Amino acid sequence: MAVSDHVMIEAWKQVLTLSRLEAGQSVTVLTGAETHPQTLRTAMIACQAMGAVVNRLDLPPVNGEKALSRDPLAYLGTTPLTGNAPAMAALKASDLVLDLMTLLFSPEQLEILANGTKILLAVEPPEILARLVPTVADRERVLAAAARIEKATRMTVTSPAGTELSCPLGDFPVIGEYGYVDQPGRWDHWPSGFALTWPNERVTQGRIVIDRGDILLPHKNYVQDPIELTIQDGFAVSIDGGVDAALLRDYMDSFDDPEAYAISHIGWGLQPRARWSTLGLLDRERHIGMDARAYEGNFLFSLGPNNEAGGDRTTACHIDIPLRGCTVRLDDEVMVDAGKVLDGGLRA
Repeated sequence: MAVSDHVMIEAWKQVLTLSRLEAGQSVTVLTGAETHPQTLRTAMIACQAMGAVVNRLDLPPVNGEKALSRDPLAYLGTTPLTGNAPAMAALKASDLVLDLMTLLFSPEQLEILANGTKILLAVEPPEILARLVPTVADRERVLAAAARIEKATRMTVTSPAGTELSCPLGDFPVIGEYGYVDQPGRWDHWPSGFALTWPNERVTQGRIVIDRGDILLPHKNYVQDPIELTIQDGFAVSIDGGVDAALLRDYMDSFDDPEAYAISHIGWGLQPRARWSTLGLLDRERHIGMDARAYEGNFLFSLGPNNEAGGDRTTACHIDIPLRGCTVRLDDEVMVDAGKVLDGGLRA
């Protein structure tokens, strides 16, 4: 269902206020060929209404001829900023960048953030953005979970479907995504709501069973037949099952990169307003699946790069897989019990 410009402008104002945008600060709106016109239009109006100096930087697409999907996370190669010194200068000179294009997993993004510029990614369609406007309570809940991960030495995950995974922790940072950027040099994603980290390199062991009803991203499919991943020394060494397993193997094989099979980030969803069921209600080419990533109680794991966390794995293949009904433990403490978050009532 369509969302009015008024609703979107008010949503932007709330997010920008939480992001501590002040009158006189500079905002660059980064756009590309797939930027939603209403998201762009209302972002510009909201920034101007709050007294910001607003610029738009529109860049041509890259990698479309290499990707198997139109999803912007389906191929993480170079970005329109690669080798683009004038564009980089403009973004680094900004107080805030509204990324309506998608810069994830790029050295250019890290360079901009290191300069103190804040970056907020917002590429879901307006109806999803308006439904999942972040709140202060979202931040408090996510940061509480992130603080608990920071103290842990191991994350273990089990499920009735047969998942048994052991992930030693401590070598990589913990990230909490709550939907706005309230500190210099911060990146976040509207919408979101989860805490995550990366396991220590080449030590994760076990088995992951992707059960019926779990979701593959960027495929945006509910799995129909279980897929079993055998994890040895931090890599998925086998992908077994029926047709869904064959589809996943074929997609990942297309990248011809062994690093695509590495366990990447791990964590759980904390957004009660995101829904597991929405994937079947949406046009898969119009969204990137943030409901699936953020819905409360999922165990979200990824295969692929770790350069976002300071690692050196930069594979172009990135698979996000949220699982239902898992029990997640940090050391000996249960954080998610059969898909229910146990965080003492810290709810958005």
